[in-house]
Amino acid sequence: MTDQGVTGAAAPSDTKNMSDPAGRLDRLPVGPWHRRLTAIVGVGAFFDLYEVFLGGVLAAVLAESWHLSGTEKSWLIASGFLGMFVGANVLSVLADRFGRRKMFLVNLGLYSLFSLACAFAQDAGQLSVLRFLAGLGLGAELVLVDTYLAEFLPRKVRGRYIAWAYTLGFVGVPVAALLGARLVAKHELFGIDGWRWLLVAGALGAAFIQVLRTGLPESPRWLAARGRHAEADAVVRDIEERAGARPGVVPAPRPEPAAPTAPAAPTAPARKVPLGRMFKAPYARRTVMWWIFQVLQTVGYYGFGSLAPVVLQAKGHTVTESLSYAALSYLGYPVGSALSVPLIDRIERRTLIIASALGIAAFGLVFGFANASWLIVGSGFLLTVCSNVFSNAFHVYQTEIFPTDLRSSAIGIAYSLSRLTSVVLPFVAIDVLDDLGPDAVFVGSGVLMLVLCLNVRILGPRTTGRSLESI
Repeated sequence: MTDQGVTGAAAPSDTKNMSDPAGRLDRLPVGPWHRRLTAIVGVGAFFDLYEVFLGGVLAAVLAESWHLSGTEKSWLIASGFLGMFVGANVLSVLADRFGRRKMFLVNLGLYSLFSLACAFAQDAGQLSVLRFLAGLGLGAELVLVDTYLAEFLPRKVRGRYIAWAYTLGFVGVPVAALLGARLVAKHELFGIDGWRWLLVAGALGAAFIQVLRTGLPESPRWLAARGRHAEADAVVRDIEERAGARPGVVPAPRPEPAAPTAPAAPTAPARKVPLGRMFKAPYARRTVMWWIFQVLQTVGYYGFGSLAPVVLQAKGHTVTESLSYAALSYLGYPVGSALSVPLIDRIERRTLIIASALGIAAFGLVFGFANASWLIVGSGFLLTVCSNVFSNAFHVYQTEIFPTDLRSSAIGIAYSLSRLTSVVLPFVAIDVLDDLGPDAVFVGSGVLMLVLCLNVRILGPRTTGRSLESI
């Protein structure tokens, strides 16, 4: 190692440090290694978000050429979410049992394979089934993004860097709509339907990011929680060397007891995830709050993104116009995500969630009642700006309210409820849209976002600026 690293036999302080990777990671100076990690993980989130919003694009594009009924359009949107619901429940729990890194590779591999298969679908039924299978792979992607980054990043930059990761990821949303508009206008490219290229692009891009992820280390916090202290120490030492830092003495013991660990050994067997802790103090209140939150946030957040092209068609716009207006509105996603970076560690997470949720409700109402194209695009843009301040704040917040041995599972199970709600949402929203119009859809959404604000304010803990262990 360099003269800034650790040489020779382990000193007593080294031995103490070996048992506390969390303290060492929190004290590290932020450098190129942290930025590279954030970029690789964030670009992977691009494909989750690209796929989430692709459902609405496909439903709008294929409605005429495949003569889709309302139910078939709903299934095209819902099928991916149904797969994500199952994947979030399964892969997030497996990530707590077998490791974050392994599941990172599994989920993008599944998505890449079945997204490519989607490009060859011949009817709405085949496409819906294949989108379900692709969704299985993406079910835990955002859960793993949150968990993995939170467990590596020093607490002083945890919020900002996770927000930067999502800023990269959310570029996928306007890209999906812009590509959709361009490819639909051309109808075919190299003799292949334009919409099929949207699926090919997602599949090949995800495969490339999966190759980059093979070089990522396993989370030291997860290794320590599984009793694999020597491996955790080796990972942290490598990061310390790259950052040019020497391990120091950990000052005070953690305020909450560490989870029971198996004997330290590289081959320690995977143990059952303690899911029952979610329903015991102090986590039961947080679990209930977060389950309610995930059901409600889906309506305001994913409801707009996945249904905007269909809503615009219902307002009388053509497919190309609808996708173009949606794409311009979706530019607010990366803008809002970038805007959250200077806010997220300065404003209490809970307060930021509530303020941005009120913005979503207000601009959603304007979008629902608007008829002029400039007002549709303007209100849609401001809605998506608020949406990603909201999204980044809650993605950081959820990593902070559960312990390491339970973090991925607790987040994933709650997050799966949002995906399940997303399955039901198109069927309800499209019926309301057909019967009562866009204004009714967004009035209902606004009311639910108000309930969400009350839920977070009453049941949610304060977290900003505190270490994961102290929370």
